[in-house]
Amino acid sequence: GVVVTKIVGQKAYLLCLACETDFVAQNAEYTASANAMLEVAVKNDAADRDALMAAKNAEGHTVEEMVTEKSGQTGEKVEMAYYARIEAPYCHSYVHFNKKLGTILGFNKVVPEEVAHAVAMQATAMAPVSISEADCPAEIVEHERKIAVEAMKQDPKNAGKPEAILEKIAEGKMRKFFEENTLLNQELVGEKKTIAQYIHEADKEATVVAYKRFALES
Repeated sequence: GVVVTKIVGQKAYLLCLACETDFVAQNAEYTASANAMLEVAVKNDAADRDALMAAKNAEGHTVEEMVTEKSGQTGEKVEMAYYARIEAPYCHSYVHFNKKLGTILGFNKVVPEEVAHAVAMQATAMAPVSISEADCPAEIVEHERKIAVEAMKQDPKNAGKPEAILEKIAEGKMRKFFEENTLLNQELVGEKKTIAQYIHEADKEATVVAYKRFALES
């Protein structure tokens, strides 16, 4: 498969066109097809995957039909594995060189290019579940909390400890989870500072307000 992105003004688009073999994916024509679908997304400002699949190109074919046609051409099952769009005052994107994973990020204001690039690279490499604790999906938080509580109950050291203490230990585990798994709280690779601190060094008021990442399971 192949991940492609495009930024137009204050909007960023990312899609992944999946296929069955690298042989097909590495063909320049295949990437061109993915980019043609991305152009349709941009032109129609498709809000989500359903809107994208129904959007039409200049010839009047829907993206759905384009995907089906591509399957016919390659002889492989081709599908739209992912599509996302974000809107923010300043957008940046990063696609890993193997074209199998990529990220689109939105900042609340313009930040230096190298800062945006470093943060987008970090997000691509480290796969944070969300921007911060605030936007972490409830089901992920719930799941992690369950794991934390279970782990504590299994630990003989915690036997007989009062509930309030156990609650504190669980909170500590959750804090660690957010530190490791949310973008702004993760440490910048190779540095002793968080992404939030790194952004604030460049601009005190800047932060990440939108984030989408996709990785194709190989």
